[in-house]
Amino acid sequence: MENKKIVIIGAGVSGLVATINLEKAGYEPIIYEQKDRVGGRVQTDYIDGYTFDKGFQILSPNYPAVQKYLDIDLLHLKYFFTGAFVFKKGEQGKLGNPAKDFDILFSTLFSKLANFSDKLKIIKLYRSLKYKTFEEIFNSKNQTTLDFLKSFGFSDKVINNFFKPFYAGVFLEENLDTSSRMFEFTFKLFSETKAGIPEKGIQAIPNQLANQLKQTTFHFNTKVKSVEDNAITLANHTQVEADFIIIATETSDLVSNLKNQPQEWKSVDNLYFEVENRVINLPMIGLVAEENTLVNNFHYLSLASEPKQILSVSVVKNHNLSNEELAKITQKELLDVCDIKINKLLKHYKIPKALPNIADVNYQIPHTETKLKDRIFLAGDVLSNGSLNAAMLNGESLR
Repeated sequence: MENKKIVIIGAGVSGLVATINLEKAGYEPIIYEQKDRVGGRVQTDYIDGYTFDKGFQILSPNYPAVQKYLDIDLLHLKYFFTGAFVFKKGEQGKLGNPAKDFDILFSTLFSKLANFSDKLKIIKLYRSLKYKTFEEIFNSKNQTTLDFLKSFGFSDKVINNFFKPFYAGVFLEENLDTSSRMFEFTFKLFSETKAGIPEKGIQAIPNQLANQLKQTTFHFNTKVKSVEDNAITLANHTQVEADFIIIATETSDLVSNLKNQPQEWKSVDNLYFEVENRVINLPMIGLVAEENTLVNNFHYLSLASEPKQILSVSVVKNHNLSNEELAKITQKELLDVCDIKINKLLKHYKIPKALPNIADVNYQIPHTETKLKDRIFLAGDVLSNGSLNAAMLNGESLR
């Protein structure tokens, strides 16, 4: 085999999967990554014994690409129950798929947060998607999630009390404008199996991928400034020649003729608090279903038996608040709506590029569409849909 020099820009999940496949084909790739570690948008900080994921991200073991590239058992996932615990002033309770999770069967059936007909429709939706393949889902009619839910017959009550707050946390937008294909895709995943967070944080996913690489050279803390047909230019003006270049990061910043086509992004704030009490003893996600609150969802990092209770909180709404103002309002909302008493703020992540905003989503980009130029190829979830599965599949498409 010819000794081709292949350079990959970006050590995120997609870039790592592309590199795994290149190594299997006998190549010795070189990765340039501007951050100090692998992972891209999938990162965890370990500070003073705490594990802080940069944004609330969960892993579904049912992702086909995850089953192919990761050893799920080694991640020691901490699973969530399906559904969520919904908080609204004057009423609260568990809502989920009563056909799948016996633990929340009775609480879901007797919850006042949804009509009984809505609960039957949740079961109907679950059954309608059970035998529908992911490819079929992504070839189905493209409409907004809100239009899909209304056409399926769900009431405004369950849409406002459950679907809007739950999927605002998934899609990072409140109006359910995201494609119904993504809704069907994620609903099928979440209703068929429990999702979870690795014991050592979401960073364990890219770390496990990177540990599979034996013939790859990494250059961390190295920003790439631009990409030409057969070379990249680093921020320090060093030029590196290559036979082939794979861009597994935002392309518009690097390629001159794409600078007027920037990728749109969805943002989120992720705050971590030490709290005095637990209001959910089961491993469930908490949702705040109040229209005018900033807090969207929360979950406890710690077990009920642990002396210190750590809470992760997500704020999806756009705002112009300072960090101090946001923390203060968040604490007040958690107390007023959920009766959660905050001891102190531990960490705050403002994440402007949390998820790509993609109108026309697809399951996996075809191999023929990964080529930008003769020697330049593209990877990443931005080419298909914002998910770990798409990131892995689009790294795999480069062959």
